[in-house]
Amino acid sequence: MTNGYLIVNVYSDTIANPVKGATVKVLKDGAEIASEITDEDGQTPKITLPTVDKNYSEEEQHEIRPYETYDVTVTALGLTPTTIEGVQIFDGVTSIQNINVTSIDENQKGETSVITPNTLWQEYPQSIISEEEIPQEEYTPYVLSEVVIPENIIVHDGAPSNSSAPNYTVPFIDYIKNVASSEIYSTWPTETIKANVLAIISYALNRIYTEWYRSRGYDFTITSTTSYDQKYTVNGTIFEPISRIVDEIFTDYIRQGYRPEPLLAHYKSSTTEPGNLSQWGSKELGDRGYNYLEILRYYYGNNINIYEAPTTQSYPYSFTQTLKEGDCNQDVYKLQNTLNYIRGSYPGIPVIKNPSGLFDSDTTKAVKKFQEVFNLSPTGTVNFQTWYKISYIFIAVSKMTNSIYN
Repeated sequence: MTNGYLIVNVYSDTIANPVKGATVKVLKDGAEIASEITDEDGQTPKITLPTVDKNYSEEEQHEIRPYETYDVTVTALGLTPTTIEGVQIFDGVTSIQNINVTSIDENQKGETSVITPNTLWQEYPQSIISEEEIPQEEYTPYVLSEVVIPENIIVHDGAPSNSSAPNYTVPFIDYIKNVASSEIYSTWPTETIKANVLAIISYALNRIYTEWYRSRGYDFTITSTTSYDQKYTVNGTIFEPISRIVDEIFTDYIRQGYRPEPLLAHYKSSTTEPGNLSQWGSKELGDRGYNYLEILRYYYGNNINIYEAPTTQSYPYSFTQTLKEGDCNQDVYKLQNTLNYIRGSYPGIPVIKNPSGLFDSDTTKAVKKFQEVFNLSPTGTVNFQTWYKISYIFIAVSKMTNSIYN
């Protein structure tokens, strides 16, 4: 028997408000498989669950689904009972399921959301060319003055013409994790995952940079449908191997030749069409030892390169250098105070007593705990990825605190 793993994070409306003491149950065909209580940071222990052998995700096949699915229910005092159906578990992989619960409504018995299958398993509509689509070989008109990583992206959950479909405002980095987790398998080689993530980032940044939908009068950035864009799954399961890679490279994107815009990096599960990345083909190349850039150039040509974009996230202070135990400077002092502030919402993070600017053992413990809670490598060292997440959580907590007192 093979196993996968599940961590559930429960929040009340926002990531700044984790829910302590929520009851999380995992069900299969209506039978309870596991039950856990969230800790003071709103997180369950890692739950071990039976699943399908990873060999079924190694080659393209449609006989056996290469992952198992479970239903997860959350109940907590004063909050609406919430169920997520179809949580996905792969062999040897930790799945991360974030669940937002809302204040209880006396007219509402509960909320249920269904996670749709991975695009490699279930047939979804192929990309279509709209009447206004401009051929890829021509220059795309653009509006923004530079390529930037936005704080949020607005996803329209349907076709552009479907005005009744909801819009979701999603943190950009979470959007990329969601799409990658919906479009590829987390059991694939690291370099293959990197190549596919870069294609996903570049596609999204092209839509942002060219203001593709906004210039046509729509109030969103991108759609969730494969007919027009990439697959975004509302409340979708995120997989740890994908999450960590996105954290490492979310500011990187593909450019082709001298063109200023991020590449509108088309991809399909299996294809020999020039200019389209084959997802299964990239898996094979990764198995053969190709690195991510070699994979991308195999499909998009040798004139592509990887560029880094700045972020528009309002940092509490700018990232200047990696910080580690023994360092002593003003950046460490600001880091210590920021973590102590975040601790107001995440009390599992150890307090840093008497912040002095010296990166001591207390600071290392606080950083490691923060990294564990937010699924980063628990190194105790603050690199850009950790810095960005600290910044994001700091801002979320600040917004919540301001809304309480204003």
